[in-house]
Amino acid sequence: MLQLRDLPTQEILQRFAQRYPAADVTSIASFLMLLRVATDLSVALDACLSKHDLLQGRWWVLILLMREADLTSTPSVLAEKLGVTRATMTGLLDGLEQGGLVQRISVPEDRRSVKIQLTAAGQAKLDAVMPDYYTRLRLCMRGLSEQQRNDLQAILGVIDLGMSAWDFNQ
Repeated sequence: MLQLRDLPTQEILQRFAQRYPAADVTSIASFLMLLRVATDLSVALDACLSKHDLLQGRWWVLILLMREADLTSTPSVLAEKLGVTRATMTGLLDGLEQGGLVQRISVPEDRRSVKIQLTAAGQAKLDAVMPDYYTRLRLCMRGLSEQQRNDLQAILGVIDLGMSAWDFNQ
């Protein structure tokens, strides 16, 4: 993953705006800072999870299973919730199953169907990871008041809505 460590100055952005009239300097600066922070957060999450022998994709699968009342879901539902292909999900599940963190359960009514269930070992893995994860999150957000965190969520929600204008198919 590329990381832009050297964000452009206002002067540089003004130069770009002179050349490209569609450029909005504050939008660009805000976007680049948000992108860098998001990348830094993802790298920090990877580092935290690697200390527990996990990767983000597998961790998210475990989290999604833990959210279910019966600790089970289908591969297609998990793939949709994670925004990955079914083939990618199969690879994630294979690794988790080899580690004993999930198990595939046949559906008697439909031999072609399978459900994925979080195992006791998978729950134990989450029980080891989550306190570390939550401690790191608390430290990361400690500079913000509760109101500022709520404001941040609202602002990010507005940005997310604006993403609909970004047509990914063109």
